[in-house]
Amino acid sequence: MMKTLHTLPPTLLMDEALAQARQAVGLSDPNPRVGSLIVSSDGLQVLGTGHTQAAGSAHAEIMALRDAAAKGHSVTGATAYVTLEPCSHQGRTGPCCDALIAAGIKKVVATLTDPNPRVAGQGFARMRAAGVAVEVLPTDSPQARASRELNIGFFSRMIRKTPWVRMKMAASLDGTTALENGVSQWITGAAARSDGHAWRARASAVLTGIGTVLEDDPMLDVRLAATPRQPHLVIVDSRLETPLEARLFNTPAHGQPRQIWIYCAVENPEKQAALEARGAQVKQLPGPSGKVDLAALLRDLAQREVNELHLEAGHKLNGSFLREGLVDECLVYLAPKLLGRGAGLSSFGPLTALEDGVSLAFHTVERVGEDLRIVARVAGHDRFLHP
Repeated sequence: MMKTLHTLPPTLLMDEALAQARQAVGLSDPNPRVGSLIVSSDGLQVLGTGHTQAAGSAHAEIMALRDAAAKGHSVTGATAYVTLEPCSHQGRTGPCCDALIAAGIKKVVATLTDPNPRVAGQGFARMRAAGVAVEVLPTDSPQARASRELNIGFFSRMIRKTPWVRMKMAASLDGTTALENGVSQWITGAAARSDGHAWRARASAVLTGIGTVLEDDPMLDVRLAATPRQPHLVIVDSRLETPLEARLFNTPAHGQPRQIWIYCAVENPEKQAALEARGAQVKQLPGPSGKVDLAALLRDLAQREVNELHLEAGHKLNGSFLREGLVDECLVYLAPKLLGRGAGLSSFGPLTALEDGVSLAFHTVERVGEDLRIVARVAGHDRFLHP
């Protein structure tokens, strides 16, 4: 009996492209996390796969074309599945839409239009003009939603002109982050700590305050999770008190150079020069209160191509970000223990009405080792993901 061959389901192919895109987490910043599959014209064979590499290197479509070539496959007449519109502009690399056209691709299936104003439909238009059939999935399809979620920081930077701000906290079940004597290591278990480093790794930059630098002398790098590069470091230091001997200056090189950005609210040319001699970049952004203007800081970080900002700070700076409405998402680890009096998760208020609190919506709730991980989003802050 002759064996009947069946074409591969399009949804399965796009799911595989999304699996490729997830491999770009922690690698592709500031570019979006994109995956691509190239499938034979009869839909029976995957010819090549790829995902976006480090900035300045190949995008997903180019990697898939290279993979197909390395395997000896012709892609003439083939279909490309991509998790975001192929770029149409000359950036660090050339336009991917032109590469697909030149390779003889006859159809492109994509999840989303690129929110980057330099692309924004132009990639699709150029391919259609060259005779390539273009299919864009409905905006409410599971694959389109998954691609937006995967690139939440990129979409935030392109649409809102600020990074997606994720505030990470670890506490006991009664909300204590440190004892009254300052002891806080370790409230949560090893699995939660490793998981927290994985969230650091996916961010473009980690932000903390001068209080944490002075009290803990942290490295604030990724050590407990695999990463191809270290996220950049942001320090909110209104009076420019960062010690020149702080350990954060000694993070080993890992992939692309780690930038250290210090934001202050005062002029201190001598200290600024000394910090810059240690490799930091110092910028004055004074606010009306005499402290750093946090909203202006976020706009500046977007200009520096920060997509996701991972906030790990003390309860005072946490409170300032929350009070100013600048937090988008809370990443909270809760340990199964009660610690009583001590420092809390954040310090803002006091409020006079319950409705004045920060309203959150649970996004995910999972066990991580013996602890609980809660991802909760500030109500309404992710509306740009749902056109």
